[in-house]
Amino acid sequence: MDDSGPPTVGDYMTTDVSTVEPDATVASVTKRIAESDDFSGLPVADGRRVKGFVSARDILLADDDEQIYRVMTEDIIVAHPEMAVQDAGRVILRSGIQKLPVVDDAGNLVGIISNADVIRSQIERATPDKVDKLARTLGNIHDITTHKERRTVGLGELTPTQPTVYADELEGRVYELENGLAEPLVAIDNGGNLLLADGHHRVKAADRLDIQSMDATAIVLDETVQLGMAETAADSGLDSIDDIDVVDYARHPLVERTERLLDED
Repeated sequence: MDDSGPPTVGDYMTTDVSTVEPDATVASVTKRIAESDDFSGLPVADGRRVKGFVSARDILLADDDEQIYRVMTEDIIVAHPEMAVQDAGRVILRSGIQKLPVVDDAGNLVGIISNADVIRSQIERATPDKVDKLARTLGNIHDITTHKERRTVGLGELTPTQPTVYADELEGRVYELENGLAEPLVAIDNGGNLLLADGHHRVKAADRLDIQSMDATAIVLDETVQLGMAETAADSGLDSIDDIDVVDYARHPLVERTERLLDED
């Protein structure tokens, strides 16, 4: 797994995926599900091309000789291997599904990721502390020393480095702020310029609640340097938290529905 960026679906998905063919019978699929402890539903694929998904619920009242393509769910959510695993977890949670088929750019099935895979990714990434890791990384890349400070920062002082946040997670951050549960932000102080490294959902939630300042851990660079993330933010037109867009998870660029993929054939 590549530690240079956030974990992706491709890092944690299962690549050995059991599938059923569209013309399989309900009886045969019922037998497979009943005899397995690993799945309660299966992707339906014609070769490698995903056509749908069949669950125990889909076949519950169907006749034994009915073909699967007649009872399967056709319009399902699928993910791309390059999608962040945290975003896949959000889709799984909000959609009420247990497994998410993963398809490549051609719409071919390359794996499947489950809620258990998402949990595993979070456990494995829980340490080392992200603030210390970020401080060390900045120090090593730019050959400088850094130190940390806890401070209160005004939202107007912060330059974001992330162009979007998700609507559902934003609601969760609003709840945390209203109940005093929010974690401190993480900012990088580069010669007095504050770059927001972690906490974009929290600052948008605070702005919605008309909160003007927040608690933060500041990673202070002991020398002013040219940061790539600052250049990226500038190129993306990110000057203030007002420039962060709120989007729905269903419009994530690496999430598709099979119905639209099939329409493109």
